[in-house]
Amino acid sequence: MVLVVFLLAYVIRQRLDRLGVLSSDDLWRSWLHIGARSKAGKEGSLFLGLLLALGPAVLLGALVLAAGYGGIRVVVYPMELIVLVLMMGVPGWRPVLEAYTEAWSRGDMQGAWHHIEDRLPEDERGSAQSTEVMHLSVSRALMVSVFERFFLVVFWYVVGGIWLAVIARGLVALAEQWPQPAARQRFAIAADIMAWVPSRLLACTFGVAGDLAGWSRSIRLVVPGFGKPTDNVLMTAASGSLTGYALDPARFGQVYADDWPKFGGRSIRAMRDLLSRSMLVWICAIALLVIAGIV
Repeated sequence: MVLVVFLLAYVIRQRLDRLGVLSSDDLWRSWLHIGARSKAGKEGSLFLGLLLALGPAVLLGALVLAAGYGGIRVVVYPMELIVLVLMMGVPGWRPVLEAYTEAWSRGDMQGAWHHIEDRLPEDERGSAQSTEVMHLSVSRALMVSVFERFFLVVFWYVVGGIWLAVIARGLVALAEQWPQPAARQRFAIAADIMAWVPSRLLACTFGVAGDLAGWSRSIRLVVPGFGKPTDNVLMTAASGSLTGYALDPARFGQVYADDWPKFGGRSIRAMRDLLSRSMLVWICAIALLVIAGIV
């Protein structure tokens, strides 16, 4: 049933993303707004944030456990489906990327920047950047968003159940949206710990879903990669897995100067296709685990 629940949630979530509705970021932002106020000197406290993220997860875990002991485990699968749909998804990226690549094809790099600026990390917004750096920032933001809102959730759902999936997604939300900036960095450390194994697994999956020869040269730079941030691991592995310098704008501009106006669109499509193929690899792997009786 784990595979069935996940597949249904994934299909529904893909449809919602195409429609651009039901953002998990908005749901978490509303929920975490409870922590908008804090006592003086307590801005860096983690207690309330962890309570808001872990509390619902523990309740879900207890409910699933009780249903299992009561012999009615099947009753909670619809609930898990709903929670997965709410935890996953990157609605809003599609129109932003379409506008970005269209501006790029016209040579309007300033317009392209304005389209995607709000999707970038706060420390990269509003800063003057070269075209190559801008595109890598966009690619990194898209890569991390898809990883944290799909692959991270799926990994912990399959490994430990819905409660671990909610914890992993909740830590990401705390690192990005907790109202008290002083605590975000420590939440980010916890989120990185939860992302360590699934990010390396996805980096390895790129070799199956992409160019194996190019991937084999880049993967040793980041796996196991103790101390390397998640975005660096994923971008390095993805760059080696994609042909045609899809994530190397500087090199692409040197080799294919005449096709530079097409680079933005080609690069984004190549990365999205790689992520889609990687998810198919994960689905096949989960199916094999189910057949083997491991999951």
